[in-house]
Amino acid sequence: MTVLRNIEAKIESLFEGVFGRAFRTNVQPVELARKLVKEMEDHRVISVSRLYVPNEYTVYLSPQDREQFASYEESLLGELQEYLAENARREKYVMLSPPKVLMETDEDLEVGEFGIATRMAQGSEPQPVPDEAPAPDIAPGATMVYKPKQPDTQAVSAQELGLEREIATLSWNGKQHEIEKRRVVIGRSKDVDIQVEDPNVSRRHAEVRQEGAAYWVVDLDSTNGTEINGRRLKRAKLRPGDTITVGSTELVFRRESGG
Repeated sequence: MTVLRNIEAKIESLFEGVFGRAFRTNVQPVELARKLVKEMEDHRVISVSRLYVPNEYTVYLSPQDREQFASYEESLLGELQEYLAENARREKYVMLSPPKVLMETDEDLEVGEFGIATRMAQGSEPQPVPDEAPAPDIAPGATMVYKPKQPDTQAVSAQELGLEREIATLSWNGKQHEIEKRRVVIGRSKDVDIQVEDPNVSRRHAEVRQEGAAYWVVDLDSTNGTEINGRRLKRAKLRPGDTITVGSTELVFRRESGG
């Protein structure tokens, strides 16, 4: 048995009594481990001759799912960190410090859904890195939200649990932009993420921010203001189907499962 499989077995046995009776909608500890590794793989950065990966991972859970871990959270976080460290060693990835896994509660998540945010942060005990391979300066990535594919009440094992990534988009004038960063700026300038050719739109008019598993739209002190579903607001939480109006342009916000 490989080291990774050994750690997986430890995670499974640690929570076997709690999750042996779990329904498909419950978050499974082993699935958290595997999705954390997926986020590590997805956020690799090449710098000269080295492959850097994030060293800080924040897991967002619904209040109900977080409660299930209450008696085991510290042990679980330790096992998840060991799992990430072993994967990095096996793949010869470079981390700026030993991996750190944090757990947060997000009221916007349903039972069985969870989000993962990654960050490349300078740790207090950085790993030695050769001078020829300087660490890249990378902004945090968007929080990836995972949902159960088939929520029902049938009992399943962690191996049988399937999850899919959620995709958030903005659509306007026949165009669509997938939100892949924590901050997406909308405006008339060529330097923004979503350029809107509208004379009534300011150069940097508004931005969509991802905070945990929720999305917010924030007006950037624009000349003509920002409306959400017809109401002029400085800041508002976004729901699927909400319409953001900047100038005379309407952008529709959507969240969909992405497979």
